Amino acid sequence: MATIFDRAALDTGALTIKPLTPAIGAEILDIDLASDRIADSIPQIRAALLKYGVVFFRDQDLTQQQHIAFARHFGELEVHPATPVDQENPEVLRIAHGPKSRGQENYWHSDVTWRPEPSLGSILLAREVPECGGDTLFANMHLGYERLSSEMQRFCEGLTAVHDIARVFAKRLGKAPEDLHDKYPPARHPVIRTHPETGERVIYVNTAFTSHIEGLSAKESAWLLDHLYSSAKDAEVQCRFRWEAGSIAFWDNRVCQHLAASDYFPARRVMERVTIAGDAPFFRP
Repeated sequence: MATIFDRAALDTGALTIKPLTPAIGAEILDIDLASDRIADSIPQIRAALLKYGVVFFRDQDLTQQQHIAFARHFGELEVHPATPVDQENPEVLRIAHGPKSRGQENYWHSDVTWRPEPSLGSILLAREVPECGGDTLFANMHLGYERLSSEMQRFCEGLTAVHDIARVFAKRLGKAPEDLHDKYPPARHPVIRTHPETGERVIYVNTAFTSHIEGLSAKESAWLLDHLYSSAKDAEVQCRFRWEAGSIAFWDNRVCQHLAASDYFPARRVMERVTIAGDAPFFRP
């Protein structure tokens, strides 16, 4: 299917940009996200996010308040249920692993797809990183869709999948699935979503939160989900980012999936994430 979106036409202004791969990802160089004038660059950063799917920044010594302030330029913020209720800045989700906690984010996923309105994007700041390891990989799920056969595209475009918070967070939060479902009932989203800003079609199921596809038998659903999940594993739709303390990744949750390599145990890796609220996924025929 020919895309209606011209990435090359996006105006990223005076930003200095270094693409990571042809498929996804770019570093934005020589910029201070804590600057009093950062608001002037927000339209260009947003254009870069749409163009590359995920953008990276180095050497950003942000306080939590500055991290939150930067994220608010792009929309309302979410509070994750895994955030301690007494935390000073509830918008910040701290993800810390070390000798007593092995990383658990080493699977391809999109964030919070169990919400009726999943996030627009996430802004992840590295506070402490291992000397080696702990990279994050990103995959362009529009390219994953484009690599499906035309018949498979048409079949998937009419399907709906169920996304369930309990698949991951029942165990992590020590709660029964039904208790989580009281506040966060399973959400239904199209298997192929239309990106609301670019018009691109995107595979929108993930190993973390998608439980099944409606209208298919359990065996059919499992087979199709495995087939669609595998599209993120194609190296030609990916980039890989090596962290340093003060590095930031800002990804468009509507078009990409990510995987945090948990190869650094027992070293410490401490990250802080602020998440921008999104809207309900839809498919435009």
